[in-house]
Amino acid sequence: MVTEAAASPEPSARTVTPTVETVLAFVNTRADGSGRRELFGDGDALAEWLAGSGEFDGETVVTDADAAVARELRDALVVVLLAHSGDEEGLGEPLLRAERHLRRVGSLYPLATVVTAGGVELASPQTGVPRVFGTVLAAVTTFAQSGDWRRIKACRNPPCHFGFFDRTRNGAGLYCSTGCGSQVSMRKHRQRQRRGGVAESEA
Repeated sequence: MVTEAAASPEPSARTVTPTVETVLAFVNTRADGSGRRELFGDGDALAEWLAGSGEFDGETVVTDADAAVARELRDALVVVLLAHSGDEEGLGEPLLRAERHLRRVGSLYPLATVVTAGGVELASPQTGVPRVFGTVLAAVTTFAQSGDWRRIKACRNPPCHFGFFDRTRNGAGLYCSTGCGSQVSMRKHRQRQRRGGVAESEA
């Protein structure tokens, strides 16, 4: 049975928090089969994205090496989100590699605990582009402490893998939209038809 995140007849009251928005904005920068372009292709592209997201003041130089770090961090996070949706690409050795990479990144961009009378939060003590990576890790860490961490997923439709927040009551959403769910269902239908045709020809 196909479960689609965008097609739940009884959406829950769960809302997308600023930490989720930060994570999704970062992971949804990949090129895909539906026409989305790569937003971290080089230093200039990353600088443009940072300026548009309000995380960059335009004064710090962004290099191609920074863009490469951003792509590696993003792609590792996408693998984890694919695991949340039960996709085979997000399980086994790919997931282990992604988790190892995220541990390395965590050691390179450590976070600081900020305590105030109003509450406690994690923040990056660094400046420039490293601060952006730290901000993403802080958002991941903060939200991962909640019971909804596994609701941040990547769409199981292979050409897409768009990150989304699963609002279904039972947390069983697999696709970012009904369109992606329909594409997967149609591919499976055609595969069954082909297998049936092969079986008939062999008989």
